[in-house]
Amino acid sequence: MFNSDFERLSYYYEKKWVSDVQLRLYVQFGVISASEFKVITGKEYKG
Repeated sequence: MFNSDFERLSYYYEKKWVSDVQLRLYVQFGVISASEFKVITGKEYKG
């Protein structure tokens, strides 16, 4: 269904299954980039 973690997390965010705080952890763990965080949330990543 998803070709990448970015697509999966974007979908989860739209469904409100994952929060900004959780997405920040994914950036810290290197699953998504800070720029992908901004695309998903519309907010700047502040690590």
